[in-house]
Amino acid sequence: MKERLFCKGYTWGFFSREGELLTEAAERSMRRLASNGLNWICIPVNAWQETFASTRIFSYYGRTQTDPEIIHAVKLAKSLGLKVCLKPMVNCLDHAWRARIDFPTEEYCNYWDQWFDSYQHFMLHYARLAEELGCEMLCTGCEMAGMDKQSAHCRALIAHVREVYHGILMHNINHGDELRFDWLDDVDVIGISAYYPVTDPEHTGIETMRKKWADVIPSLTACHELYNRPIMFAEIGVRNEQGCTMYPWDFKYRMELPVDEQEQSDFYETAMEATWNIDWFCGYFWWDWKAVIPDESEAKQNRDFTIYGKLAELTLRNWYLNK
Repeated sequence: MKERLFCKGYTWGFFSREGELLTEAAERSMRRLASNGLNWICIPVNAWQETFASTRIFSYYGRTQTDPEIIHAVKLAKSLGLKVCLKPMVNCLDHAWRARIDFPTEEYCNYWDQWFDSYQHFMLHYARLAEELGCEMLCTGCEMAGMDKQSAHCRALIAHVREVYHGILMHNINHGDELRFDWLDDVDVIGISAYYPVTDPEHTGIETMRKKWADVIPSLTACHELYNRPIMFAEIGVRNEQGCTMYPWDFKYRMELPVDEQEQSDFYETAMEATWNIDWFCGYFWWDWKAVIPDESEAKQNRDFTIYGKLAELTLRNWYLNK
């Protein structure tokens, strides 16, 4: 990274079903996303474990993207001039958030040894694939607070990954964890899931968002200074539902509330205003754009994180193409 890394990126295809990435619809979706001025794309691949307390990670037929799909998606992205971050992600079938994966640590327990053995096999598979495909970045974990507390295991994992993959290693922590894990200087980029609340019930609107983002910057600065690594927003986004900037991480639909494209757009605007010109800040993988998108006439009815066909798409496009 002799030149400044800056990712004008987006996450594409999360939770796509097996076979979906090979369709013409998926190609149309990626082409539309790329037209917004992207120079990077983040392609997730989903693996699973039974519960938050399971020690075995596995590929789940029908819900894990196959290697041929990932190969096809990466090659398509590169044909569109995009650099690629491959993002292997573990999810729990019991619907527990992956940050809850955790085990006792008494000397006689070897749960973490078992789990890391499985996770390392999982990660090395995709590290080798990322190397073969020329993916410029690999994400070594996403919102894995339980895992990230295991410093020795994590340092060993990163060392093994570097033996087979020679691109940029990024590790994705959650907002609020900026100073928690002492091993993050082992990776090249620290990614943050930047679902920071930027409004509250008494204080709303774009000026409130600007003030709240200004309050976030010191924690990002402290993270950069502690680890001496560039910082990026490996995930960031908000749904287009009134009030969602109070809880950007929340997937729950509140159908009694109106849709609000302006609030979503203002979140995009103010997040980029606050961070774009910081010299150690290296960009965004916004969350998330579906592998298959509906007709644009139906897009505004969608309350999900995607900005396809919404006001925030124009905001992103303006920043990515004109700044």
